[in-house]
Formats: sequence, structure tokens, C-alpha cells
Amino acid sequence: MTTSLSRRSALAYAASLGVSVSFVGRAAHAGSERDLASRKLVVVVCRGGMDGLSVSPPVGDPNYASLRERIAIAPFGQPGGALKLDDTFGLHPALASVHRLALAGQARIVPAVATPDRARSHFEAQDVLESGATTAYGAGSGWLNRTLQALAPARKIEALAVSGNMPLILRGPVQAGSWSPGGLEGHDQRLPRILADLYAKDPLLGPALASGLQTQDMAKAAASMAQLQANMQASGMPAQPAPAAQPRQNPDAARQVGTTVAKFMQEPNGPQIVAISIDNFDTHANQGAAQGLLAQRLAYLDSVLGGLSDGLGAEWNNTVVVAATEFGRTARVNGTGGTDHGTASTALVLGGALKRTGIVGDWPTLQPAKLFENRDTAPTLDMRALFKGVLAEHLGIERRALDTQIFPDSATAQAARGVVA
Repeated sequence: MTTSLSRRSALAYAASLGVSVSFVGRAAHAGSERDLASRKLVVVVCRGGMDGLSVSPPVGDPNYASLRERIAIAPFGQPGGALKLDDTFGLHPALASVHRLALAGQARIVPAVATPDRARSHFEAQDVLESGATTAYGAGSGWLNRTLQALAPARKIEALAVSGNMPLILRGPVQAGSWSPGGLEGHDQRLPRILADLYAKDPLLGPALASGLQTQDMAKAAASMAQLQANMQASGMPAQPAPAAQPRQNPDAARQVGTTVAKFMQEPNGPQIVAISIDNFDTHANQGAAQGLLAQRLAYLDSVLGGLSDGLGAEWNNTVVVAATEFGRTARVNGTGGTDHGTASTALVLGGALKRTGIVGDWPTLQPAKLFENRDTAPTLDMRALFKGVLAEHLGIERRALDTQIFPDSATAQAARGVVA
């Protein structure tokens, strides 16, 4: 009866928001490992290639400002400046909730992390990020689903995908629930980008699709600005151009996504493992600095993370959140005020269960000789090593399962240590 009532309350809560939710899983197993059994993991997949040099701008690196030019985040203490973490790194000013957590020792950055894939293709890189394989299409299931398989003999737990469709990261033989909130964007906005990747080498279609995507981004920005101007005129305010056109965002709706996920996770037999998909980080044009297209996406991400941390309450101390992307972006700004597909990016690791010390991994610097292929932030940490470290230290998964089952043929990617307390 307790399980029925808890599920009913969760469904009623979702219905009050005008959304649908389904839990398709097995009842939680009450085992002897009560400490491990209470721990929770959330993986946020930021689709499109999130720009790590803006997420955690290394404003203390002497080469940063000259590489980034007009999209550089200003130094600490200046208007629109980075939110300070240490003498080298800050956070984008849109990441205020993440910064608050960082100051409390509950958020860390991984400033030069990458998957094993080097193709700079959304389609391939997202497959590698979510499958956990060494190469694209190397596995038909997701590494989070294989994590559920590895945990099943000791403790059967539920998982939830927060997405317009079931993402690869949770696909596999272990059933998982799904929730598609009305405020979550992109029921599959990746298709145009995937097509651009597929035809990248076609002399006719490749340039046409790339140009079309840039035009689409600029058209969205222009439409947003036109709507803003119209609203201002209708209210009697003088119409003034903004520094950068920005798409409409609703931080309250984004925060509600986070708090609702937290509500589900706190229910008896609720999901302990959650995957959240957030789209539209592909900023080829009009990326902006403290304001602009990327700032809007980061503000959305920040609101989701803030809602999640606040909503979990005391359970935040048992939780680790990893926000990662398929690849970073070029170190240099391009001719349309954006950045192109790169290699290493920044991942965010958050939670009350973190070890409270410094960055995760090494910083390669932005010296010209240190750039990967003279264009990208060089990777110093394998994404699988980051995930392995979290799974080992937070969920107690053994090395053999990590190296062979969850991330096949990955023994050379040794688990990052000291991420979780």
C-alpha cells in the first residue's frame, strides 16, 4: 500500500504540472548495504557541444582573452565577469546556483575532459558519450543501463530518463522510467545537426546545411529581438536594442524541472539514477559572452541544477550530479561570433557527497603549442575515467565491472580518484 500511495502522489504532482510520467522498473531491494543503497546519481547530457571555455572560463590563463576576443568572459570583479573559483578558473556569470554550491564545496569543474571520439561529429560523439564504448556504435546499450545491471545482484533500483525520448544512455535490458516535462525543450532538435554531420564531407550539401543552421540560429535570435521590441512598444517603453539577441527562456519552468525530479527521487521506490537531456548548446554563431545564446542555455542548465539541489533537501548529501557534453568547441572565436566543434570541454560535478578540493584532472593551458591540433582545448582526462571514478566511489562498483561490463575494453582509462568523499 505504501508503494501505491507514493506512486500515486508522484503521478498527481506531475499531473498538476500538465505532464506525464511513467515508472517502469522493479521494486527497490532492501539489502544490507544501506549506506550505498541510499545514494543517488544524476547525469545531465548537454547536447550540442557545450563550450567549456565559457562554462568555466580560465580568465587567469594569459592566452584566454586573445583567443576568445569578443566572446571572452570578463575577469573577476568586472561587469559580466566570471564568478571566481580560484586564481585561474571562474564560472560563467549565468551559473549563479552552481557557483553558490561551489563556494559550499558542493560543485567542482573538470576543465579538460573528452570522450575517446575525435571525429567532432554530434552523431558519433553523443553515441560514444552515452554508450560508454571506445568507438562510435561500439555498444547497443547505454552505460547507465549497464550500471543498473551491475548493481542488480546486490540492490535493484529504479532509473528515470527526463527527455522527449528514451536516450541511449539508459537504453538496454533493464527497464527504466521516462518523464517528458512540458517545459523541457527539444523533442528531437538534434536531427538537423545530425544531418549536417552526415553530409559534412559532401561538397554541395555540407556547406549548405552548415550555412542553413547558422541562418536558423540567427533567425531565432532576430525573431526573439523583434518580439522583445514589440512587447516594449506595447507597454509604452522605448524600444532599445539589447547587446545580444536572446531566445525566450523561462527560468521558473527550468527550476520546476529540477524540483520535480527531486520530488520523484525522494519518493519511496523512486528513481535513484536519473538521466536528464538538455539540448541546443551548438553555438556556431552569435554565442555571446556574459549575455547571448550560450548564456541563455547555461541559465537554463543552472536553474535545473539549482532546483534539483534545493528540492532534494537532506538527500542532496547522498547525491552526485555530473553534467557533461559530447565535445567542446574551438579555442578561437569564428567569423560569425561563435565557435565550431572542438575536443575537450568542461564537465560539472555537483552534490553534497563530493570531496571538497580543487579541479578534477589537469589543465593543459591554452598556450598555442598545447592546443589540440592547433585549435581545441587539449583533453587531459578521459570521460570514462570521470564516470568510473563516480561509480566506484559513490556507488561502490568494482573495477572489473567498470573496465569490462559498464565501459567495455576500457582498462587503460583508469578511474579518476578523489572525486567523491
